[in-house]
Amino acid sequence: MGGDIPAGVIPSDAADEAEDKLEEEAGQAVSEADLAALEAEEVVVLEEDVSVDESVAREAAASSDAASLEDNAASIEELEAPEAETEAVELEEVVETAAEASERVEASAESEPEEVLPVSEPVADTAPVAEEAEKPAKKLSWFERLKQGLSRSSGALGEGISAIFTKRKLDDDTLQDLEDILIQADLGVETAMTITDRLSDGRYNKEVSDKEVQEILADEVDKVLEPVARPLDITKLASGPHVILMIGVNGAGKTTTIGKLAQKFRADGKKVMMAAGDTFRAAAIDQLKIWGERTGAPVIAREVGSDAAGLAYDAMLEAKEKDMDVLLIDTAGRLQNRKELMAELEKIVRVIKKHDEAAPHSVLLVLDATTGQNALNQVEVFTKMAGVTGLVMTKLDGTARGGILVAISAKHKVPVHYIGVGEGVDDLEPFASRDFARAIAGLADN
Repeated sequence: MGGDIPAGVIPSDAADEAEDKLEEEAGQAVSEADLAALEAEEVVVLEEDVSVDESVAREAAASSDAASLEDNAASIEELEAPEAETEAVELEEVVETAAEASERVEASAESEPEEVLPVSEPVADTAPVAEEAEKPAKKLSWFERLKQGLSRSSGALGEGISAIFTKRKLDDDTLQDLEDILIQADLGVETAMTITDRLSDGRYNKEVSDKEVQEILADEVDKVLEPVARPLDITKLASGPHVILMIGVNGAGKTTTIGKLAQKFRADGKKVMMAAGDTFRAAAIDQLKIWGERTGAPVIAREVGSDAAGLAYDAMLEAKEKDMDVLLIDTAGRLQNRKELMAELEKIVRVIKKHDEAAPHSVLLVLDATTGQNALNQVEVFTKMAGVTGLVMTKLDGTARGGILVAISAKHKVPVHYIGVGEGVDDLEPFASRDFARAIAGLADN
């Protein structure tokens, strides 16, 4: 080692000599320490999914050893040569300790590799959800669907009635307000006056609850509708099929209604044929063909623009030859105030009668409830021109004025066979006056 260094003096040569000697004696140990530290870091990275806490602790220990080596090297200028040799020995011991720690980590990783990756078990948690998804949705009854479809009409009536009778006694003003609400719902003047007259009987100048008004409303509506609520009678005739002519204005839903009726008749075991008599619209012809595929009912169709009366004549012939039970004939939508179109409808009826004087056996006028008061005029004109025998009211779910059916029945007394409250096949059902009356009044089925 070098000579003594005077106190307080650290020559640069002595420092250089000490550094060189340290590098010679501890260089290999430092290299081994670096290598051990790198190996320890690799093991830690590989095993960080095994145990985070253990990995962090060992990495910290390795980093601490490396830091100690750097600190000792930095402070070598303050040490005497003999002290540097002692430090090198201590460094070798540290390296050996780090190497032993690295070996222990590797041994631990090799002996316990499978315990650190536990398998999650989500099946137990998701199984109940899967079982719930498999449960079929509850099918609504016809009354529930009807009440849901008439919710706009019943909601408007209910809100108006509540506004009138909340904390008010029955007097002339409340009766007049109620009559206005009933007329606005298209129930008709006659029906509105009947309801208000009955309500005032024995209740004048007394408080009246919403429920009382709703019950009276339902009763009076039922009285008006009960005489016209008649099922469509389909009977096989000796002369041929039961011919049903479907008529109505544009957009009333004739073609869709024909398809739904065909499916219902087929479900009853009847042999059904359809004729695409709306020859003005390619879409109507295609739509009826789709319904034919769905129901298994043959469809008689011609090119767009073909004579509708001629198509009806051909359909009558084929229906007889194939011994069909029912023949449903679609027609083009026509406004009741267009004389030339109504004249064409009369021609179709005349051609049908050439095959069977009693045909068409049913002439069903399809009414769109959203047209409101205009539907009253449609019934009058179509009955005069084509001899309407029954009504089908559609789209009751699209209006707050479903009471128009009450006004029509009170005025024209034409049988109502079916009503529709949606697009599905199950949303067209035979008309029942009591169900309709309670649904539009917002009451439960009891």
